Amino acid sequence: MDTIEHSPQNTALAAITSRKSIRGFLPDAIPAPVLHTLLQTASRAPSGSNIQPWKVHVVSGQARDALSAALLDAFHANTPNQCEYQYYPKEWREPYLARRRENGWSLYNILGIQKGDKAAMQRQHARNFEFFDAPVVLFVTLDNNMEQGSWLDTGMFIQNIMIAARALGLHTCPQVALVNYPAIVKQHLSIPAEQTLVCGISLGYEDTSNPANKLQTTRVPLEEFVTFHE
Repeated sequence: MDTIEHSPQNTALAAITSRKSIRGFLPDAIPAPVLHTLLQTASRAPSGSNIQPWKVHVVSGQARDALSAALLDAFHANTPNQCEYQYYPKEWREPYLARRRENGWSLYNILGIQKGDKAAMQRQHARNFEFFDAPVVLFVTLDNNMEQGSWLDTGMFIQNIMIAARALGLHTCPQVALVNYPAIVKQHLSIPAEQTLVCGISLGYEDTSNPANKLQTTRVPLEEFVTFHE
């Protein structure tokens, strides 16, 4: 029997394990056929009764630049977040709080941002709205009247996008920050009010010289989240 290392599935495993959130992209354009292949492949995600509830807006070029400028203006004006759904828990508790803090401070340490340096933190947060220099950003939406099952389906579709991107030599950064100002995004992309913005995904080629991309997030061991029943 083939070992994992020599099995045909090894390519899929490599795509999954090499996926990480990239916070520094090269400006290199992504060829249209590559984008089409990525999205067509991602569309093979499962969905209940095969309803395929997701929709995607692919933003590049002048449309990308205009949207970035508008989102940055809103951010620098301290416009309150208006995300259309609750992403994080309303009250943080352990072990999730510690994991969140570890992630944030690990990135700040790599970037040389000291605790209490609010100006540097603000500048780094603003990078979200520059799409970390990615040439393409994807906005994933869902009909407002879809239920939790369709949100699960859409999550699997988003994961497919990120794994397919790795298979094509691309990287991604899924960003809930990009849907904090839904009115701006919907106006720029002519998204109807009947659609909920789920997330934005910056997409492109990794800038390996960017120190932010050195971040390697940790994962808890199996015994912390798996129960085997025999």
